[in-house]
Amino acid sequence: MASAGLIGSTGLVGSHILNSLLASSAISHVNTFSRRLPQVESSKLTAFASKEAPQWASQIGNLPAPALFFSSFGTTRSAAGGFENQYNIEHGLHLELARAAKQAGSRIFVLISSSHANHQSSIPYARMKGEIEEDIKGLDFEKTVILRPGVVTGDRKESRPAETVARYLLGAVGRVNTSWKDSLAQDADVIAQAAINAGLRALKGDCAPGNQRVWILDGREIIEIGRR
Repeated sequence: MASAGLIGSTGLVGSHILNSLLASSAISHVNTFSRRLPQVESSKLTAFASKEAPQWASQIGNLPAPALFFSSFGTTRSAAGGFENQYNIEHGLHLELARAAKQAGSRIFVLISSSHANHQSSIPYARMKGEIEEDIKGLDFEKTVILRPGVVTGDRKESRPAETVARYLLGAVGRVNTSWKDSLAQDADVIAQAAINAGLRALKGDCAPGNQRVWILDGREIIEIGRR
């Protein structure tokens, strides 16, 4: 069995990752790092909560290194108070925590990114996501697994009007052609299961041919691996 670390455990995808990790017979223990405690309890779970996010990195270094480290951490521009703050939170904190996990001895880093991620994009959000990917790849984990979902479907606690409209349109697309919808949007629980399945496969060295140090899964691959 393998141990796991997780940041972003209270968000839509992260909460599904946490629940699935705790239910998995392949996972011995889970450490989470978040601003508030998860809403689930388990003998397999150690939850560290602090509103001072920089403390998470030092806490990672104080715990036995999890073989698998998952990140579904993110925020919105409005919640952060502007894009500059969003960038500092998402990029800066991601890199700090990933570096702490690497220094602690974690072997596999699994990142929930975005289908729009591109470090050369002129669109700030897409460029930020791409730069997060590039900088985490630069830490040279034994394997970096990156999931690039499209529209994430599921019940969010906070309102995101753009996603609500997108889900409505994708529902119409799905009624016409399911495969089109699967390439454009993925359910949060499927993304979570794909992240876990891919992470465990990476730990065993069982990755798609040609993926040496970095394994990137697009929407269709997320559906394929997450529904197994």
